[in-house]
Amino acid sequence: MKNLGKPVPKDLDKHKELAKAITGLSGSPDLDFQNTEIAFSHLSDAELKRSCRLFGLMNRHWLVGLGAKIGVPAIKLKLPFVESVVKNTIFHQFCGGTTLLETQETIDKLKEKNVLTILDYGAEGKESEEEYNITMNETIRAIQFAGKSDAVPVVSSKMTGLVSNALLEKLQSGEKLTSAERRDYRSLLKRIDAICYNASINNTAIFFDAEESWIQDSIDHVVTIMMRRYNKKKVVVYNTLQMYRTDRLQYLIDSFELAEKRGYLLGAKLVRGAYMEKERERAAEMGYPSPIHPNKTATDEAYDAGIQFCLSNYEKIALCNASHNEKSNWLMAQFIAEKKLPKSHPHLNFSQLYGMSDNITFNLAYAGYNVAKYVPYGPIAEVVPYLIRRAEENSSVTGDMSREFKLVQKEIKRRGI
Repeated sequence: MKNLGKPVPKDLDKHKELAKAITGLSGSPDLDFQNTEIAFSHLSDAELKRSCRLFGLMNRHWLVGLGAKIGVPAIKLKLPFVESVVKNTIFHQFCGGTTLLETQETIDKLKEKNVLTILDYGAEGKESEEEYNITMNETIRAIQFAGKSDAVPVVSSKMTGLVSNALLEKLQSGEKLTSAERRDYRSLLKRIDAICYNASINNTAIFFDAEESWIQDSIDHVVTIMMRRYNKKKVVVYNTLQMYRTDRLQYLIDSFELAEKRGYLLGAKLVRGAYMEKERERAAEMGYPSPIHPNKTATDEAYDAGIQFCLSNYEKIALCNASHNEKSNWLMAQFIAEKKLPKSHPHLNFSQLYGMSDNITFNLAYAGYNVAKYVPYGPIAEVVPYLIRRAEENSSVTGDMSREFKLVQKEIKRRGI
C-alpha cells in the first residue's frame, strides 16, 4: 500500500508565515467569545448549575485519572448504579442520547440557536465481523436520518469501528497479508464504500476520524480512495488531520496537490490531536522519534498554518476548523471578514464538541457562521471510551476544563443564581 503520510515538510516556514499574516488583516469579525449570555442561552439555570458542578469535578485531575482507570471495567462488569451515574453526569454533558431518536431533542435544541449537528455513533475498537457490520449499519442509519434533516449536514465515523486495529497496523507496516486478511481488507473497503455511497445519495457529508499514527497511513489510504470516488462534484468525504503531528502540514499540502492532479475536491477536517501521551510513550518505548510536535507553540503554528492553507484554497478544499482554540477560530472568522466571503459558504465550517466550548460555538452561530456541534450517541457501554478520552485530555494541564469552569461560573454570576 502506498504510504501517503510521511514526507518531510518542505514549505513549513512559508505556510507558518502565511498563518501569521492573518493577524494583520484589516477585517474584524463581530465576535466576542467571552459573551457568556449568548454562549449559555440554550441552558436553563438548573442545566447551567449542573454543568458547573461537573466541570468543577473534572477540573480535579486525580479524580479524572481514577475514573479513567475504573470506568470501562465497571461498565463491562455491569456494577450496580455505574451506568446510571455515567448517564446522568458525563454522558448527559457530552453525548446526545443512547439512540438516534433520543438524540433528536439535542439536535432540535441546537438548531434553535442556529447550531448544526455532526452525528457520531460512538463505536470504536471492535473485533468481529458482526460488530463491524453493526457499526456500518448504524452509521448508514445515521446518514439516512441526516438526509431528512437540514440540521444534520455531517455524520462522523471511526475506522476502528469497522475493522481491526491489527489489520490496519499490518497494512501500514507493508507486511504481506494472509488470504484471510486480504478478505477482511476487501470487506472493509465494501463497508466504507457503502457508507460513502449512502452519504452521497442522501446529500450528507461523512467525516472519518484520525486515530493513532501507527494505523493512520492505512486510514489515509482508504479515505483517499473514497475521496477520489465521491468528491468529483462536491465534497462528500472528509479526512481528519491531527496537526500536533510533525508531518501533517506537509501531508495536507500533498493531499491537495494529489486532489488537483486526480481531479477531485479535498475534504479536510483539522484537529489538534487526541493521543499525545500515548504517541510519545510508544515512540520512547520503541525507539523512534516522536511524531508529535515538541510543544504547544509548534502545534498551534502548524494548526493555524493548515487553516490558512485551506482558506487560501477554499474553492477546492472544504474545511472544517474543528478547534476549541479561540485564536484559531478568530483567525478564520477574520479571514472570512477580510476577504468578504459568504459566511454560509459550504467549504467554510467550524465545529466543537458537544458540551464543550459553548462560548465559541454559540457566538459563531449568533454571528451567522457555519458551525456545528460534534454529537456522539449510542449505548453507554459503547461511548465510555470516548467519554474517558474527553475527560482525560480536557482535564490535563493544557486542557480546557479550567476555562469551561470559569466561563460557566461567570454566567452563573451574571444571572445572579
